[in-house]
Amino acid sequence: MDENQEKQTRRKRKRKLRLGRVFFSFLVLVILIGGVYSFVQYNIGYNLSQNVKQEPSVFEGDVLATGERENILVLGVDSRGQDKARTDTMMIVSWDKKENDVKIISFMRDIYADIPGYQSYKLNTAYYLGEVQLLTETLKGMFDLPIHHYALIDFSSFESLVDIIAPDGVPINVEKDMSEKIGVSLTKGQQDLNGKELLGYARFRSDKEGDFGRVSRQQIVIEALKDEILSVKNLPKVPKFVGAMEGYIETDYSKADKAKRVIDAITSGKVEIDKLTIPVEGSYSFNSYSHAGSVIEIDTEENITAITKFLEK
Repeated sequence: MDENQEKQTRRKRKRKLRLGRVFFSFLVLVILIGGVYSFVQYNIGYNLSQNVKQEPSVFEGDVLATGERENILVLGVDSRGQDKARTDTMMIVSWDKKENDVKIISFMRDIYADIPGYQSYKLNTAYYLGEVQLLTETLKGMFDLPIHHYALIDFSSFESLVDIIAPDGVPINVEKDMSEKIGVSLTKGQQDLNGKELLGYARFRSDKEGDFGRVSRQQIVIEALKDEILSVKNLPKVPKFVGAMEGYIETDYSKADKAKRVIDAITSGKVEIDKLTIPVEGSYSFNSYSHAGSVIEIDTEENITAITKFLEK
């Protein structure tokens, strides 16, 4: 190699080295800016939710065994400032972390349930009588289903979280005109629903489908919100959303675990959700009792079998 070639080689090396340093500096700057942005947005969301007053519920969950599906009892409550309330939404979100497999089991609130220590009532009465722990014991006793954690959200908090993650609304194909007893008026067709409207859509049951239709719409809402959280366009809103969760969602998860669940969902890619409604078709009948009103009486064993098959497939 002559002297000129050697000089050219040295210049190329120096140029690559400079470019490498510039790229590294740029990468560090991006990470720092992203970290500061996330910190600021997290705190904005956290401060938004601090006006919500809630006391953690008594809860003794099952110990999660290695390789076992993690079952989270998810509850939606319309407290309206009252000390006692009934649960409008009762779901088990079952997560196989290894396979990133999520399944949702929705329970009809009018199921005639054996509530430990009490006369049989509608399933949603268990929360009214003994909050999360009694409802947990009721579901475990009836359906032989381990419950490891819980998450509870009041409807007003639900509205706020929706508006944070989807300020332009959540796209929903509203299947019919809806207005009665839901606080909003919705028209049939494709709509971008804000938090209040989305809650009204999920709660509507003034038609022949009754509570079965409402449970179906609740599952549609969960699917739509999952898509919003995982959407690339909404990634900048996630830190604020996670911060707001601290006050808006009551749970036995630690602060770190609560945030980790959202981050895991985002980094794992698009999660497909399978859904099951209990009672399953053909396993129930309607009845009425003076102390409980209209109820759904179910074949418990048939529904236990359905749950077992659903979680194993």
